[in-house]
Amino acid sequence: MSYFEAVDERFMKYLIPVCKLETLHTGMRWAEGPAYFADGRYLVFSDIPNNRMLRWEEESGQVSTFRYPSGFSNGNTRDRQGRLVSCEHGNRRVTRTEPDGTLTVLADRFDGKRLNSPNDVVVKSDGSVWFTDPPYGILTDYEGHKAESEIGSCNVYRLDAAGGAPRMVCNDAQR
Repeated sequence: MSYFEAVDERFMKYLIPVCKLETLHTGMRWAEGPAYFADGRYLVFSDIPNNRMLRWEEESGQVSTFRYPSGFSNGNTRDRQGRLVSCEHGNRRVTRTEPDGTLTVLADRFDGKRLNSPNDVVVKSDGSVWFTDPPYGILTDYEGHKAESEIGSCNVYRLDAAGGAPRMVCNDAQR
């Protein structure tokens, strides 16, 4: 018995018969940006419109508030040192959560202009941080704060592992 259905036969090779979908939590407007911490056996994820980040504990199955307010956080990942890196629509920035819980701002401007609303983030094996910057969080107050774009385009940026200002790597992304 399979728990999944492949509409296209080419995807059958990706189905694992013993795997199934499991609901971990309900009550969010929408959840996004899961980041798993295997060393702590927990999952952190964003509930963007509710301006919070939640934490699911693998051992107990319990969900608690990880951060509120979260700056309308969206995408999350871990860096090479195991720290949480998050995109915040509302604060228009990319942050890193340090081991003591404090936040370090990795990027909030490009060429002196505020970012739109960083959305998705990934850390490459060389430690560089790559993130997208569409306008979703500035279009309305639903998942951020309504504002005009100072940059005027949807971009993808790269932050060197050593730090410094973001470097634009794509300036014609479609939202």
